Amino acid sequence: MSPKQGVRNPPSNKEGLQALKDLLNSYENNQEVNKLTEQTAVKYCLQLLHEKAPGNSVEVRIPPYAAVQVIPGISHKRGTPPAVIEMSGRIWIDLAVGNINWTTTKNSGVISASGERADLSTLLPLISAQDLAN
Repeated sequence: MSPKQGVRNPPSNKEGLQALKDLLNSYENNQEVNKLTEQTAVKYCLQLLHEKAPGNSVEVRIPPYAAVQVIPGISHKRGTPPAVIEMSGRIWIDLAVGNINWTTTKNSGVISASGERADLSTLLPLISAQDLAN
Protein backbone atom coordinates (compact mmCIF):
# COMPACT_ATOMS: atom_id res chain seq x y z
CA MET A 1 0.00 0.00 0.00
CA SER A 2 1.47 3.35 -0.95
CA PRO A 3 1.48 6.19 1.57
CA LYS A 4 -1.29 7.84 -0.50
CA GLN A 5 -3.53 4.92 0.34
CA GLY A 6 -2.64 4.80 4.00
CA VAL A 7 -0.11 3.12 6.23
CA ARG A 8 1.72 0.07 4.92
CA ASN A 9 0.55 -3.05 6.71
CA PRO A 10 -1.68 -1.28 9.24
CA PRO A 11 -2.75 -3.25 12.30
CA SER A 12 -6.36 -4.25 12.76
CA ASN A 13 -8.45 -1.92 14.91
CA LYS A 14 -8.41 -4.44 17.75
CA GLU A 15 -4.65 -5.00 17.53
CA GLY A 16 -3.91 -1.28 17.16
CA LEU A 17 -6.12 -0.22 20.05
CA GLN A 18 -4.61 -2.86 22.35
CA ALA A 19 -1.08 -1.80 21.40
CA LEU A 20 -2.02 1.82 22.08
CA LYS A 21 -3.40 0.96 25.52
CA ASP A 22 -0.31 -1.11 26.36
CA LEU A 23 2.00 1.66 25.18
CA LEU A 24 0.19 4.36 27.15
CA ASN A 25 0.43 2.14 30.22
CA SER A 26 4.20 1.84 29.68
CA TYR A 27 4.50 5.63 29.31
CA GLU A 28 2.42 6.32 32.44
CA ASN A 29 4.39 3.85 34.56
CA ASN A 30 7.82 4.86 33.20
CA GLN A 31 8.39 1.31 31.98
CA GLU A 32 10.66 0.31 29.14
CA VAL A 33 8.81 0.69 25.85
CA ASN A 34 8.41 -2.39 23.67
CA LYS A 35 9.40 -1.14 20.19
CA LEU A 36 7.01 -3.51 18.38
CA THR A 37 4.13 -2.28 20.54
CA GLU A 38 5.14 1.32 19.85
CA GLN A 39 5.36 0.65 16.11
CA THR A 40 1.90 -0.95 16.09
CA ALA A 41 0.38 1.94 18.05
CA VAL A 42 2.06 4.55 15.82
CA LYS A 43 0.84 2.83 12.64
CA TYR A 44 -2.65 2.51 14.09
CA CYS A 45 -2.85 6.22 14.89
CA LEU A 46 -1.39 7.19 11.50
CA GLN A 47 -4.01 5.05 9.78
CA LEU A 48 -6.74 6.76 11.82
CA LEU A 49 -5.35 10.13 10.69
CA HIS A 50 -5.37 8.96 7.07
CA GLU A 51 -8.99 7.80 7.37
CA LYS A 52 -9.99 11.13 8.94
CA ALA A 53 -8.18 13.30 6.37
CA PRO A 54 -7.34 11.32 3.23
CA GLY A 55 -5.20 13.11 0.70
CA ASN A 56 -1.62 13.61 -0.33
CA SER A 57 -0.61 17.20 0.34
CA VAL A 58 1.05 16.55 3.73
CA GLU A 59 3.36 13.73 4.70
CA VAL A 60 3.42 12.82 8.39
CA ARG A 61 6.58 10.95 9.34
CA ILE A 62 7.18 9.08 12.58
CA PRO A 63 10.66 7.60 12.19
CA PRO A 64 11.61 4.84 12.27
CA TYR A 65 8.10 3.42 12.22
CA ALA A 66 5.97 4.77 9.40
CA ALA A 67 4.81 7.68 7.28
CA VAL A 68 1.49 8.54 5.72
CA GLN A 69 0.21 11.16 3.31
CA VAL A 70 -2.91 13.03 4.37
CA ILE A 71 -5.03 16.16 3.82
CA PRO A 72 -6.51 16.92 0.42
CA GLY A 73 -4.97 19.68 -1.60
CA ILE A 74 -2.07 20.20 -3.95
CA SER A 75 -1.53 17.15 -6.11
CA HIS A 76 1.95 15.83 -6.75
CA LYS A 77 3.07 12.79 -8.70
CA ARG A 78 6.38 11.72 -7.15
CA GLY A 79 8.57 12.36 -4.18
CA THR A 80 7.88 14.36 -1.08
CA PRO A 81 4.64 16.35 -0.81
CA PRO A 82 4.82 20.14 -0.45
CA ALA A 83 4.30 19.88 3.32
CA VAL A 84 6.09 17.54 5.74
CA ILE A 85 5.58 16.93 9.45
CA GLU A 86 7.98 14.82 11.50
CA MET A 87 8.11 13.91 15.17
CA SER A 88 8.99 11.09 17.56
CA GLY A 89 6.68 8.20 18.29
CA ARG A 90 6.06 9.40 21.85
CA ILE A 91 5.02 12.88 20.72
CA TRP A 92 2.76 11.41 18.02
CA ILE A 93 1.00 9.09 20.46
CA ASP A 94 0.52 11.87 23.02
CA LEU A 95 -0.98 14.12 20.33
CA ALA A 96 -3.20 11.33 18.98
CA VAL A 97 -4.79 10.69 22.37
CA GLY A 98 -5.00 14.33 23.40
CA ASN A 99 -2.39 14.25 26.16
CA ILE A 100 -0.69 17.26 24.58
CA ASN A 101 -1.77 20.14 22.35
CA TRP A 102 -0.60 20.53 18.73
CA THR A 103 0.12 24.26 18.83
CA THR A 104 1.95 24.25 22.15
CA THR A 105 3.96 21.18 21.20
CA LYS A 106 4.87 22.52 17.75
CA ASN A 107 5.92 25.84 19.25
CA SER A 108 8.17 24.00 21.71
CA GLY A 109 10.26 22.75 18.77
CA VAL A 110 9.76 19.00 19.13
CA ILE A 111 7.74 18.83 15.91
CA SER A 112 9.30 19.63 12.56
CA ALA A 113 6.61 21.03 10.25
CA SER A 114 7.18 22.74 6.91
CA GLY A 115 4.77 23.83 4.21
CA GLU A 116 1.54 25.78 4.27
CA ARG A 117 -0.70 22.82 5.18
CA ALA A 118 1.58 21.38 7.87
CA ASP A 119 -0.95 21.81 10.68
CA LEU A 120 -2.81 18.95 12.32
CA SER A 121 -4.49 21.01 15.06
CA THR A 122 -8.02 20.56 13.69
CA LEU A 123 -7.57 16.79 13.29
CA LEU A 124 -6.32 15.93 16.77
CA PRO A 125 -6.92 14.11 19.01
CA LEU A 126 -7.76 10.94 17.07
CA ILE A 127 -8.79 8.69 19.97
CA SER A 128 -11.33 9.56 22.63
CA ALA A 129 -10.93 8.72 26.29
CA GLN A 130 -14.05 6.54 25.90
CA ASP A 131 -12.39 4.48 23.15
CA LEU A 132 -9.36 3.96 25.37
CA ALA A 133 -11.55 2.96 28.32
CA ASN A 134 -13.33 0.20 26.38
